[in-house]
Amino acid sequence: MINQDIADKLLEIATLLKEQGANPYRVSAYQNAANVIFSLPQPVGDIVAREGIQGLVALPGIGEGIARSIYEYLALGRMSRLESLKGGHDPVALFEAIPGIGPKLAHRIIENLHIDSLEALEVAAHNQRLEKIPGFSPKKVAMVQVWLAQVLGRQRPRPQPHEPFTEPSVKLILQVDQQYRQKASAAELPMIVPKRFNPEGKAWLPVMHVTKQGWHFTALFSNTARAHQLNRTQDWVVIYFYDDQHHESQHTVVTETHGALTGQRVVRGRETECREYYASVK
Repeated sequence: MINQDIADKLLEIATLLKEQGANPYRVSAYQNAANVIFSLPQPVGDIVAREGIQGLVALPGIGEGIARSIYEYLALGRMSRLESLKGGHDPVALFEAIPGIGPKLAHRIIENLHIDSLEALEVAAHNQRLEKIPGFSPKKVAMVQVWLAQVLGRQRPRPQPHEPFTEPSVKLILQVDQQYRQKASAAELPMIVPKRFNPEGKAWLPVMHVTKQGWHFTALFSNTARAHQLNRTQDWVVIYFYDDQHHESQHTVVTETHGALTGQRVVRGRETECREYYASVK
């Protein structure tokens, strides 16, 4: 039964990606993965119990990114990637599932880092961004790293803080942000019906999928409680990015309200790079 559940989730991701105009490569990847999981002669959980996440990666058509979504479902009963595509993702509940992180710290993560996925949190835990948030001592950050490694099925050492994760350039992220806001303003994007903060069930949240310089991007306005409280649901843009193995991370782009970059679009967490970028294009 678990194989059927996981296959259904993967097919749902594929369907949403297709409806939202995503790269056909990504659509077919999830469709193929669903067929592989459905056709397995044994429960997928048995493979993970014996071989860990590498047992999933060894299956035909299952890359590391999709394997981690399957692993997350086995560990937590949810697929964050599916929830984010539906616009119904509750990052507070997701982060509260981490031992030692209650509602207060979960809100601090979201408000300070502007992230809502476990993979993005893992990046922050390894590049020193998480430890800058009040309440996250080096010991607590280390505990979060260990927990995330288990839930995401990491079996190899993660890069050290001085070895940054490969990410799209600030210039590229800002280009995607500009393209998304222009298309959203011109009503050229498909609309989804977010589950959260949408009691009338309206399709109001535009979503864009685009591939640039080898990266697959998904962009949509932030639908978090904080964005609604500050009336920034038409300003804050969450940009998820994936490589060809479906490794995922994200950034939020906002209009800066103070400091030297006031009025400029800024990638949260990469403000220094944004200052350097704007200085270079003057």
